[in-house]
Amino acid sequence: MGYIYLSIAIVGEVIATSFLKLTSGDKAVWWAYPVVIVGYVIAFAALSLALGKGIPLGIAYAIWAGIGVVLVALISWIVFHEPLSLIQVGGIVLVVAGVTMLELGGKH
Repeated sequence: MGYIYLSIAIVGEVIATSFLKLTSGDKAVWWAYPVVIVGYVIAFAALSLALGKGIPLGIAYAIWAGIGVVLVALISWIVFHEPLSLIQVGGIVLVVAGVTMLELGGKH
């Protein structure tokens, strides 16, 4: 159940962070602010529940942040047409590898 809460936390954080793009610049839209706020509230509440179900803090945060970084980078490339260089793709691969190593190295 802890990893279900962690998945919800990741989705909430990714949605909130992605909608931050719509709250900035000359074309900011008012309706994006509630999405950002609700997304982050859901993310932190679900992360707290995941920790309460026994996922170690270091592992939960690494998975949450790592997957979040990868998904936000992909969303900004696909949706907002922001550039994604080969070096950045290499960084994404390293983030995924690092999170995987943390998870596999933990005691279960």
